Amino acid sequence: MAARDCPLPALPRFAGEGSTTRRAVLAGGAGLLFATSGWRSTGAKAQTPPAEPATPVVPPAAVGEHHGLSTFGELKYPPDFAYFAYVNPKAPVGGVVSLQLSTTFGNQAFDTFDTLNAYVLKGNGAAGVEMLFDSLMARALDEPDALYGLVARSVVTAEDGLTQTFRLRPEARFNDGSRLTAQDVAFSVLLLKQKGHPLIAQTIRMVESAEAPDDLTVVVRYGKGRSRDLPLTVATLPIFSKAYYSAKPFEEATQEPPLGSGAYKVGRFEQGRFIEYERVADYWAKDLPVNVGQNNFARVRYEYYRDRQVALEGFKAGNVTFREEFTSRDWANGYDFPAVKEGRVKREEIPDETPSGTQGWFFNTRREKFQDRRVREALGLLFDFEWTNATIMFGVYKRTASYFENSDMKAEEAPSADEVNLLEPWRGKIPDEAFGAPFVPPVSDGSGQDRNLLRRADQLLRDAGLKREGATLRLPNGQPFEIEFLDFSGSLQPHTGSLFKNLKLLGIEPRFRIVDASQYQRRTDEFDYDIVSRRYGMSPTPGEGLKLMFGSASARTPGSSNVAGIQDPAVDALVEAALMADTRTELVTACRALDRVLRASRYWIPMWYKASHWLAYWDMFGKPATKPKYARGAPGTWWYDEAKAKRIGKA
Repeated sequence: MAARDCPLPALPRFAGEGSTTRRAVLAGGAGLLFATSGWRSTGAKAQTPPAEPATPVVPPAAVGEHHGLSTFGELKYPPDFAYFAYVNPKAPVGGVVSLQLSTTFGNQAFDTFDTLNAYVLKGNGAAGVEMLFDSLMARALDEPDALYGLVARSVVTAEDGLTQTFRLRPEARFNDGSRLTAQDVAFSVLLLKQKGHPLIAQTIRMVESAEAPDDLTVVVRYGKGRSRDLPLTVATLPIFSKAYYSAKPFEEATQEPPLGSGAYKVGRFEQGRFIEYERVADYWAKDLPVNVGQNNFARVRYEYYRDRQVALEGFKAGNVTFREEFTSRDWANGYDFPAVKEGRVKREEIPDETPSGTQGWFFNTRREKFQDRRVREALGLLFDFEWTNATIMFGVYKRTASYFENSDMKAEEAPSADEVNLLEPWRGKIPDEAFGAPFVPPVSDGSGQDRNLLRRADQLLRDAGLKREGATLRLPNGQPFEIEFLDFSGSLQPHTGSLFKNLKLLGIEPRFRIVDASQYQRRTDEFDYDIVSRRYGMSPTPGEGLKLMFGSASARTPGSSNVAGIQDPAVDALVEAALMADTRTELVTACRALDRVLRASRYWIPMWYKASHWLAYWDMFGKPATKPKYARGAPGTWWYDEAKAKRIGKA
């Protein structure tokens, strides 16, 4: 899901307290589309996994045939690695895990589904469909952006970086037993570019061609100026059967289970209620290093609830057996039930070492009333985070200030000389503030109605040409200043309490509009809103996703994740600098400069974040000793423990 009051995996994350959006967006390189697919994995020989990775960092040559890919050329695991260090290669297979969708991609929604195709704009895609399809390579969750061979056994990159040749495994199969060939891979890349969801099509737009000179060779060519992480994105695209989709329309919503090659296939489902996936017993890639120790459940079941509180009751009843909690009130008070007291349900808080990204209420700057930066800043001053955190969220959150929270890409203090070099061409065209200490939301007095902040906001609105007539604040065009906060859930309404009160004190009329899921999707796809809440999760190596969130072109693309409508040449240039960075140091510099400009432009009312995961689960699972650094690892690397399940009456 998008956000409640807490920080969705980003590796996308359902970001807490109230719902901040139907879609979480990952601004990453490798795995841009599916980085948190916990069911696709890694592993191999039956040995005890090391507590720490025993393999050295192996820097591959810039050109040549390699078993993996990474943005800056470093791979932890050598060609003969057996399994990832964060899995248990001896994990038993069996049992069921039931959970809710906690991060989305494509057309997925959190509260319903009506199609088994999540890769197009039409419909609401079912949770878990990514488990049906293999990709050329699979992500290692303990490295920032490394990929290792799945369908592809190796890759060769041309010296100019514009051509890649993938060598496929001859044993690759679809789940009906038919061969998975290079023709299927080339077909899939071009299909997604031509007919895929706009977010996907936009991401891979610089793919010029994908060809299959023979059954085991795929040649992908990129346009000049392609983004740095495009090859990693292509390597993680789902692979479809050309024969299957040559006879069926890809772009239509459908409830016919598609033919895949992944570790799971569609089992029972009821539209909008639940969907189950069954483990493929003869899955062709189950013994590959990237899969050993994962895909351990015989069945994976996703439950759908339209209300978060009803979902919690479903967990208490045991209908859901694994849950990540995103609401501080529920974490504090909602788990006082017998199964917890008896030890049958476990709770734990685990660290989240991924960038927290940003969460907030975003202004739709396509609308005239939000085009003045002073107006946006004034509205931001009216949200009393200190009061909200203490009164509603049990004081567990920190205020979001940056688009790259919880990472070294967050701008701090004055810009470095290298940052200034990137910003200097835009002096006079971006706020002067970008050249000094970055914007940090003010700290209120915690009363919910800080008079100093109200006075500052009132003055900014007057400076922007708004005028008070009695109890009504009028825009420069004479219209009353009214604001609609659009959502598909009411869970954020309590958090807007002080904000709405302060808006009314200044003569602004706010309203919280709740619509059904399909209407919400239509309106956000068409940018028909004043303000929406959203959480952007950032990858440790931000890439093409930055264009989708902040680029001028995406602001005009229906279904885009650029909800604020940002169209700024300076932002475009800084995004490009991040995408073209040759080293991680250059990437960090570009992201810090970008962060300064975005923060100075006041595109959002920043919310909150928390650098940890709240997990609750029925005590019927086993788990590896080591958690992957860049993901929660749960329940993707876990397994069903029959003895534990019997002990708590869940066998």
